[in-house]
Amino acid sequence: MNESSWGTPPGSGQWGPPDHGPAASLRGAAPPVPAGPLHDGGGATQTRPMPLVPEPGGHQDDHRDIRGISDDRGAARLSGPLFRDDRPQEPMPTSLPGSDSDPVKPQKKSAGRNLRAAIGVGVGLGVVILASLFVYKPVFIGVIALAVVVGLWELTSRLAERKDIRVPMVPLALGGTAMVVAGYVRGAEGAWVAMALTALAVLVWRMTEAPQNYLRDVTAAIFAAFYVPFLATFVALMLAAEDDGPQRVLTFLLLTVVSDTGAYAVGWRFGRKKLAPRISPGKTREGLVGAVLFAMVAGALCMQFLIKGGIWWQGLLLGLAVAVSATLGDLGESMIKRDLGIKDMGTLLPGHGGIMDRLDSLLPTAPVVWLLFVIFVGSG
Repeated sequence: MNESSWGTPPGSGQWGPPDHGPAASLRGAAPPVPAGPLHDGGGATQTRPMPLVPEPGGHQDDHRDIRGISDDRGAARLSGPLFRDDRPQEPMPTSLPGSDSDPVKPQKKSAGRNLRAAIGVGVGLGVVILASLFVYKPVFIGVIALAVVVGLWELTSRLAERKDIRVPMVPLALGGTAMVVAGYVRGAEGAWVAMALTALAVLVWRMTEAPQNYLRDVTAAIFAAFYVPFLATFVALMLAAEDDGPQRVLTFLLLTVVSDTGAYAVGWRFGRKKLAPRISPGKTREGLVGAVLFAMVAGALCMQFLIKGGIWWQGLLLGLAVAVSATLGDLGESMIKRDLGIKDMGTLLPGHGGIMDRLDSLLPTAPVVWLLFVIFVGSG
């Protein structure tokens, strides 16, 4: 803020140097005279506060020169600059531009994203997932593997752009696909073996380059292998259940989506208290309550009507666990994005961001749901 914006206290007399301007005052000019109406008779002067904005009913030409030109009514105007920059202060606007005299109105709360695009993309993804899930299981395994590879590409690309971390993508993509397939065919044991082999492949692959930053790059690569493909393998483990594999995956997807939707809807409408302002300023405690309530109701319905041998009260616990793990997963990816200084991991999905911006809640929720299914109704 420069000095000319300080203004003058209301109700005080306005004083200034003579008409010769600031240069004359520096050369020893006569003392300033108070501004006010000049009387022909007694020669006395009276002062009155000088408004900084045109008075009601006055002419626009009354303030055409602030350095000493008298107006039509004979009042001497303030002479000399207000401050050193010799610029008169402009009146502050009392209404929004383009309005007549309406006061400033508060802006409506915005949802923060393109809802039409988000809904359209979400419906399209849902159709692809449901069609592959219930028509032919191996096709859905291919959908998981494709999502894993795209997610790895987004994550490693952002690491290279923002942190100059060079993660070997080839062994990650091949190892990630192998984890998903091994989990579906050989169970949890096969997924662990594929994870170990992927880590070994990353260590060897990175040896072909310069040793500088070797430890940094392979550490980031192993983190990426665990974060994306290994956690996604638990979806394949759910699908492998012979009795109700597709229903388990559908329940997992529904509860995660319902939890996110409940948090979004309730938080947008009633959210006041921030949940984790330093990590994700948009999330509120009210939104978390909405996520828990929505997910618990959906969990009770899904366990009762979709899962073989499931009981409604088990669904309540399942919904609670999903709401907590989905929220933590969302906050975890927010931490990564804040560290990288980005808003979204990608732009592949209009209204959503990238694939990783949709997997952030699903990935950490998958092992939680798989474990609770095993406890409640067995591995199938």
